[in-house]
Amino acid sequence: MIYLNNAATTYPKPQNVLDACSAALRSVPESQFRSGQELTDGEDVFTVCKRNLGKIMGLSQTERIYLSSGATDSANRVLYGLLSDSNDCEKKIITTVTEHNSILRPLYNHQCWKKRLQLLPCDRFGYIDPGNLEKMLTINDRDGVGTEAVIINHCSNVTGMVQDLAAFAEAINDSGLRDRPVFIVDASQSAGCIPFSADDLKIDALIFTGHKSLFGVQGTGGYFVRNGLELRPMLYGGTGRNSAQIEYSAADDDYEYEVGTQNGPGIAALCAGTEYILSRGVNAIAEKEREQMRILYDALGSISNVKRYGCFEKNAGPVLSFVIDEMAPSDVAYILKTGYDVTVRTGLHCAPLIHDAIGSGERGTVRISISDMTQNAELEDFINIISEIAEAGRQI
Repeated sequence: MIYLNNAATTYPKPQNVLDACSAALRSVPESQFRSGQELTDGEDVFTVCKRNLGKIMGLSQTERIYLSSGATDSANRVLYGLLSDSNDCEKKIITTVTEHNSILRPLYNHQCWKKRLQLLPCDRFGYIDPGNLEKMLTINDRDGVGTEAVIINHCSNVTGMVQDLAAFAEAINDSGLRDRPVFIVDASQSAGCIPFSADDLKIDALIFTGHKSLFGVQGTGGYFVRNGLELRPMLYGGTGRNSAQIEYSAADDDYEYEVGTQNGPGIAALCAGTEYILSRGVNAIAEKEREQMRILYDALGSISNVKRYGCFEKNAGPVLSFVIDEMAPSDVAYILKTGYDVTVRTGLHCAPLIHDAIGSGERGTVRISISDMTQNAELEDFINIISEIAEAGRQI
């Protein structure tokens, strides 16, 4: 079997991830802030996991990393916690047409936010011009409404375009605005495989998931909110911190940002995934994946009736979308799976707005995505298979 759907969930997982999850299930359950058992070096797996995540994503305030069930959970907590829900608020909310539905759906289904929403366009490669953000921020400031938040998808799960976060940060921080907007970044596709430093970029809130390039299991993820930025809790419940306190108070520093019983075995697996990444190095992972993407771009570009949405020189992420002329993406995926045991992803990829910009239409694309576990031999076999399918398509 050839698995090329790592932008959805990475597979296979490193062996240490499998071992950690299994060991957690066999061991006495460990709960953050609640454990009565002896801990190695006084630290539980939750603390170690957050410290490792901080190293990977350039976050020094690791105590401000909060674990969740994934990027959708995190995005909703961040948006509902930071954005005003008052109908009297006129400040704009800026995001992009490249966003995943974990961002778009909360924004579009909250009427107060929807009426204040502004979308940054992208080109046919999925690139967003930071200059357009600067213009939009300036106009909003000049008109007296201002901008409440800017939400940027770091790496597209459709085209693999990696946005220039440094340029966006410069536009937000150095445009002379009267009120600086909150800078929110969705790093679901980049955390673990594309180097960046959230501290250096002055990111206010960061959203990530655990089951993609961080090599954790499904149902894990988290978010970061910088110190000094109050996040209204979306959920309330047991935290294990101060059980005597019933009413939430930010002043008491008893944050209701992680409530209920955490996914202990999942966090153990995520922690092991972060250890794998740190042992390999994010730069080394990025370099390996970049070379593999060159192989894919070059090979698919040489097949006459295959259209790629992106090019190697521009699209730096480990994701590539394509179609075969006169064949529906869903048909290509069916042939790949049933005829060759190859797993890919087709359709709109939960990012509906980007497809008008890149010209892929209502049927979307065939998406292939790799991870650090992907082997060159698998790519060679896949290229031969696509060549065979494309040749058959030309004969029809």
